[in-house]
Amino acid sequence: MNDELIAHVRQKDDSTWDSPHKLSAHLESTARIAEVNAAKFHSGDWGKAAGLAHDAGKGRTVWQKYLQVKSGYDEEAHLEGKRGKIPHAIHGAKLVEDLFGKGIGRFLAYCISGHHAGLPNWSSSEGAGRASLQFQQSQVKDLDTVDPGIVDNIQFAKPTNPPWRFGKELDVSLWIRMLYSSLVDADFLDTESYMNQDQAATRGGYCSMSELLDRFNQYNKHLDETSEDTKVNGIRRSIRTKCVQMASDEQGIFSLSVPTGGGKTLSSLAFALEHAKQHRLHRIIYVIPYTSIIEQNADVFRRAVGEDQVIEHHSSLEENDSTPKSRLASENWDAPIIVTTSVQFFESLFAAKSSRCRKLHNIVKSVVILDEAQLVPVDFLAPILKAMQLLVNHYQVSFVISTATQPAFKEHTVGAKQFPGLKDIKEMMGDNEAVTLLYQSLERCRVRFPEDLHSLSSWEEIAEELKQYDQVLCVVSDRKSCRELHELMPQGTFHLSALMCGQHRSEIIKTIKEKLKDVEPIRVISTQLVEAGVDLDFPVVYRALAGLDSIAQAAGRCNREGKLPEKGRVVVFNPPKKPPIGMLRKAADTTRSLVSLNEPDPLCFEMFEKYFAELYWKANSLDTKGIVDLLDPYHNDLQECSINFRTAAEKFHIIDESQQKTILVRYGEGERLIDLLKAKGPDRWIMRKLQRYTVNVYNHDFNQLRQRGSIEEISPEIFALATNFDYSVDTGLLVDETPFNPEQFIL
Repeated sequence: MNDELIAHVRQKDDSTWDSPHKLSAHLESTARIAEVNAAKFHSGDWGKAAGLAHDAGKGRTVWQKYLQVKSGYDEEAHLEGKRGKIPHAIHGAKLVEDLFGKGIGRFLAYCISGHHAGLPNWSSSEGAGRASLQFQQSQVKDLDTVDPGIVDNIQFAKPTNPPWRFGKELDVSLWIRMLYSSLVDADFLDTESYMNQDQAATRGGYCSMSELLDRFNQYNKHLDETSEDTKVNGIRRSIRTKCVQMASDEQGIFSLSVPTGGGKTLSSLAFALEHAKQHRLHRIIYVIPYTSIIEQNADVFRRAVGEDQVIEHHSSLEENDSTPKSRLASENWDAPIIVTTSVQFFESLFAAKSSRCRKLHNIVKSVVILDEAQLVPVDFLAPILKAMQLLVNHYQVSFVISTATQPAFKEHTVGAKQFPGLKDIKEMMGDNEAVTLLYQSLERCRVRFPEDLHSLSSWEEIAEELKQYDQVLCVVSDRKSCRELHELMPQGTFHLSALMCGQHRSEIIKTIKEKLKDVEPIRVISTQLVEAGVDLDFPVVYRALAGLDSIAQAAGRCNREGKLPEKGRVVVFNPPKKPPIGMLRKAADTTRSLVSLNEPDPLCFEMFEKYFAELYWKANSLDTKGIVDLLDPYHNDLQECSINFRTAAEKFHIIDESQQKTILVRYGEGERLIDLLKAKGPDRWIMRKLQRYTVNVYNHDFNQLRQRGSIEEISPEIFALATNFDYSVDTGLLVDETPFNPEQFIL
């Protein structure tokens, strides 16, 4: 290979340049790293080939001149012909297909062509047009100008057959995406080692799983010695012990069915650390549905294993709350414990962009804990479960499905419908009888349903009932209902909904906890944002009729610590209006049909399998966007290996961002930050801090606010309240909104 060819150049100062990053060194180093990454899923030779070929297009005279002209590295260089950017990735993609044929070559071509721009569609039939791999390859006319030494190295690195016999549907596309991740991360890391050596030096240096387990055991020992000797704490310790005992089982899919308040967070981490140590796994990934609880769980883990061993990866992370090292790790999840969101985890599994896919190879050889797993979105349930099963089958991933309301994720048949579930789920708490006894032992409240499940109660009637209690929580199913009921309550009643920014909610929740601890009068009206992971402990809880899982979660905020002399009281009522159309209404209807069967205990463990089986049967589709077909090469033409990566990624959005807008609100520190943003422009650290001061609203409500002059565009496509008149310290953003979809909380 011509040793004069350059991959990157770096300027020391205004007048001098460092020695260039040689193309030969970059290709070889990227190939080594990609080989190591892909070897974790028995595809090391594929990673090596992709690394050697990814920048083959830079090995042309025209591209070398382009680099020197664009960078200013060689002032004497000049470039004839067309102006603008000269592509290089597609040349490597075309080259491997010419050298290795449509089979091996096509697999690699997807990865190489998209290592900057993202995984492409094969053809233009799904709207990809000129961005499709097929079209891009047809435009390559100068492959013969690629340096012969590069071509020889690629040819000698031809991979063998794929590591396993591919099945239908998502098997091929997930494997290609894992290869792509291996290549993209390798390319980033080798380029970083040349362009930013200080940054590269901060990577790595984490504790082993054995060291983390020792720290965790010491933390639990201290916790047990200093905690009150209550019945509930004793049960929590026994649950944790069972989880540790299960850790020696073979890798696979585990369920952790424990009632709310049973200590699932620490118990699941105890299992994961022990399981990772015994099976030599690399990391633990804790997946949480709501940003409102991600910080508190990450803080628990940090106290248990160390501040610098846990990485948060979510949109609300403030810049000054993370170290440079943690920001680097969040790019590729190169840390032992990752705490992330459902959106980040699942959308990454179906993403096309290099920035989203870079971390995927680090999911291999891991334990993934799905906290509050019942909240996995039904519209995408089929592709999600299929991807989970493939990760278990081929990528040495163990899943823990952790929830008090275990969804029916097992393969099963309801009527004429076959549910495409998971295989061989192992319950950590034992058989059904053992789990039932556990639920009975942690029963801390009584749930009362209305005698007439079709008779509606007015908000005025509910308000009068709530006024009878000094300490009471009432949970409703939408933000408008929350505000309407709150307006009927006495002054001093607290309101919680997503019309309040994250910082506002956190402050209110902190105040509520303090008042509960000090046994002060406290009444709260909330949406279901309190139902997952918010550790409130009320003697009385009211819940508007909803899905059985939501009712159980609300009940988990009642007598949580089991300290009341008698069992707590949970009252389910029929609100004056039905839940929003869609899965929320179907969930409430399913609850109504099951409870009407006069089950003696509607929240017993066995009821949730019946509930979710019926709910999934009622769903219009478990793959509403057709993700599986888009990613299945067998669905179209296997000979062409036609996969629509980009279209699938565009359709796989748990939150439909096109239906809502984000508004920066002038609450607390948000006022100063918004004014600073107006003065300085969208500086990165300001934008990160402002994540805590945002509210999402539907487009209709956004347009109303804008028409009345309440919103200003302070930077292109960045909107903020013009004044604080439209934001209440009691209820948040003042907007007469339409019913909301609770999935918008999942960020």
